[in-house]
Amino acid sequence: MENKHVDLRSDTITLPTVEMREAMARAVVGDDVYGEDPMVKQLEQEGAACVGKEEAVFLPSGTMGNLVAVLSHTGRGDAVLLDSESHIFYYEAGGASVVGGVQFWPLEGLHAGVGAVEKIEKGVRPPDQHFAPVRLLCLENTHNRLGGVIMPPQEMEEIYSTARHLGLRVHLDGARIFNAASALDIPVTDLTCHCDSVMFCLSKGLGAPVGSLLAGTASFIAKARRNRKLLGGGMRQAGVLAAAGLLALEHRHALKDDHRRARELARGLSALPGLRVDPSPPPTNIIIVHTAEIKLSPEKFCDFLEEKGIRAIPFGENRVRMVTHRDISDEDIKRAINGVEACLLQFQSHG
Repeated sequence: MENKHVDLRSDTITLPTVEMREAMARAVVGDDVYGEDPMVKQLEQEGAACVGKEEAVFLPSGTMGNLVAVLSHTGRGDAVLLDSESHIFYYEAGGASVVGGVQFWPLEGLHAGVGAVEKIEKGVRPPDQHFAPVRLLCLENTHNRLGGVIMPPQEMEEIYSTARHLGLRVHLDGARIFNAASALDIPVTDLTCHCDSVMFCLSKGLGAPVGSLLAGTASFIAKARRNRKLLGGGMRQAGVLAAAGLLALEHRHALKDDHRRARELARGLSALPGLRVDPSPPPTNIIIVHTAEIKLSPEKFCDFLEEKGIRAIPFGENRVRMVTHRDISDEDIKRAINGVEACLLQFQSHG
């Protein structure tokens, strides 16, 4: 184990624990499409209760969860408002447009912390035969591309009230919503009460090997189940996966350790010449390292890091992302800082 990489590419790379594997082996299963898998039913019930919604549906991925939500809230030719840096717009292959005939209407700086209401009001154009009618607003909390920043409940409440006034439904991409609640030290329902539906991932910080939940009203989830089937997401003896998901829900109380380690990593990296971390300190478990001053492309920087046993990912121009998670220890954080320092020294010696 001494030579293993410190893998900071994402919190999706966590491995199932021994307890998860044992629970998966013992799982009592049935056909979930027929509603007969007891582990899936338990996971959906507990997941819905966690976020304060009537019902939930288990899906293979967060991307499918977001797509199912958009399809269930809209019709062909409708428009969706969302942040121009949001995961749904940036990383989900345009699925709503391809499958649902839905137009994305990206708003720049929607999650910037100021002016969100004004941006939304301007984004809803008046009724006109030329315009795609806006039906849905999508939010993201925490926000991946902005470095795990949190939209606080007061802002979410104001946005939700505005959306309802404008006749919009609100879907929350809450892939890491438990990170937000943990960082703010509030119940997650303080955040999820300000949306009509919420998707959250079991396979990121919570550490399950597979799966996400989409939650909302009973009528909404009935639509979601049909759209899940349409997309090929109806799973059979999925209780094997749900058993791990149930244990993952329990891990939500331990996310503060990931945040603490992210702050320690950010402090160590910020002390190295030529590197800047923003936001600093990181609010949750995502660290964005700016590399412009070292005049090394993110791709090359990550290649150097790989040689030192550190894994990270390029994240746009002059940016590298690192993410702490359950499988990263305090010792791994020290190794990562030392590895980055060695990488910079090596580059300088060759430069």
